[in-house]
Amino acid sequence: MRTRHTLSLLAALAAFTSHAALATDSHAGHHAPAANSAPASSALAEGTVKKVDKGAGKITISHGPIAALDMPPMTMVFRAADPAMLDTLKSGDKIRFAADRIGGVYTVTVLELAP
Repeated sequence: MRTRHTLSLLAALAAFTSHAALATDSHAGHHAPAANSAPASSALAEGTVKKVDKGAGKITISHGPIAALDMPPMTMVFRAADPAMLDTLKSGDKIRFAADRIGGVYTVTVLELAP
């Protein structure tokens, strides 16, 4: 009896695993990889530069919602992924930017002056 119960469990597990693998494989082809692509302009958050600290490679931004981070509007300090992006910025500039959490630190990865 115990052997039959064990075999039934193994058969059920094999069926579930096979179904899960098929579902994963068939679904994977529906999405194009986005890891290396630049964000679309509509995906960029909008903000106003409050402070630029070139020495520390940081920028304080008063920003609207950042959808990619599920973040509400606020003012906060970000690290610049490339400190050179801070060279032409000044307090009061209107910007569009993308940010990510890199190594536990919120980091601006794309930055452009708003039109």
